[in-house]
Amino acid sequence: MSDQVVHSAVQPFPARAALPWLVGLSVYAALLICGPRLLGDPDSYSHIALGRWIMAHGALPESDAFSFSKHGAPWITFEWLSEVIYAGAYAIAGWPGVVVVGAAAIALAFGLLTFFLLRELSPTLTLLMVLAAVILLAPHMLARPHVLVLPLMVIWAAALVRCMDRAGPPPYWALPLLVLWANLHGSGVLALGLIGPAGLEALLREKRSEWPRAFLRWLPFTALAIAASCLTPHGPEPLLMPLTTLGAGQALHWIAEWRPQDFGHVGGFELLLLGAIFALSRGVTLPVVRVLVVIGLLHFALAQMRNADLLAVLAPLYLAAPLGRQFGGPAGDSAAVSSRGLTLAGLGVLIATSAVALAHDVRPPAAISPQAAIAEADLAKAGPVLNDYSFGGYLIFAGIPTFIDGRSELFGGPFIDRYNRALALIDLGDFLNLLDEYRIGATLLTPHTPAVAMLDRLPGWQRVYSDDVAVVHKRRDSAAR
Repeated sequence: MSDQVVHSAVQPFPARAALPWLVGLSVYAALLICGPRLLGDPDSYSHIALGRWIMAHGALPESDAFSFSKHGAPWITFEWLSEVIYAGAYAIAGWPGVVVVGAAAIALAFGLLTFFLLRELSPTLTLLMVLAAVILLAPHMLARPHVLVLPLMVIWAAALVRCMDRAGPPPYWALPLLVLWANLHGSGVLALGLIGPAGLEALLREKRSEWPRAFLRWLPFTALAIAASCLTPHGPEPLLMPLTTLGAGQALHWIAEWRPQDFGHVGGFELLLLGAIFALSRGVTLPVVRVLVVIGLLHFALAQMRNADLLAVLAPLYLAAPLGRQFGGPAGDSAAVSSRGLTLAGLGVLIATSAVALAHDVRPPAAISPQAAIAEADLAKAGPVLNDYSFGGYLIFAGIPTFIDGRSELFGGPFIDRYNRALALIDLGDFLNLLDEYRIGATLLTPHTPAVAMLDRLPGWQRVYSDDVAVVHKRRDSAAR
């Protein structure tokens, strides 16, 4: 009996099954090598600071306690679970721990994506699609909440696509994923939106007389999905957060990740888009619902650069089965490897690379870390500080109230637009009004900000510190004191 158990445990299986492991570990190792790259967004600072606040208070904030310009305004942290995870990783292992958590989530997402694509495509076509996804997602590989939800996004979308491909029932087993998703990141409404294509394709597959039955088949699942997405400390409010953020309108264009795609220079997005157009010109055809999904994802990615990750992760899943039928699905694989050996080898590589990463000293780049400027100018005691947007995360991390930071849903479109127009000196009078209205005692701006040159010329202000990262001005009466 024991011999049979041992034999089954080492039962060989196709070598193609090793591909998800290989992809995931390769992505993980590459991200650890580029560790500081994952820390290149100032919001990594603020998410850790918010996580520490939550753990210290044993509660979630209901109003803003981190800025002086919006202090006390109603505000919730809709990514609280991600922030606690990152804060915990930072408390245990510092910045290397944050990098390991972010890299592991991204690597897991790509490993899962490879696994699901291999069910419909050949290894070669699978690797091509995964490579395209890596290129699209590369600018967004950051230690922020959105990467923690990527594995859940892949599993959820793959479950719905499987129903579409096999005409199966709704995947009720996947509903718990939505509870986790809703507490990790504020994109839960996307998960609900993905139910639409599955239900629509189910309707189109049936005769018109069967539409009521097909509709009723998906209605309870949709209702439960909405209920699962509302299981947060704030109820359904996080589901509305994307609408609140998008309500900022044109003001979001001041923020790089919310801008439309830039075709002023040749980049990975443009090359992949041209490649897709070429493929379509060679006779690639898709079912109408899949076309609508891809067009929708492409629209989001063109409208805002940050949405390229949705196109990267989701489009391959919706395209896999149609492309597999057109170019040939997964073929047999005569080569075989030991499942136990593969698992042990993969875990060994995972542990070894994680240990090496944790042993190295990595930290966010200096461009978003004005540590020297804050210390030398003693900004903690300078009164209200008018800060550059990119320094907001570090100020929250350092315990200094911000004028503005990455929480666009808190500040709103008019405030963001006024701030940027003032610092760009588009409205010089309003810049001067801003300094007085908020009783600004000091400014912490990047050297290339137009307002820096103006502050150098204002009689009531004095430059007290400057380096390649930041320039600090103080009111002359504040400097004298």
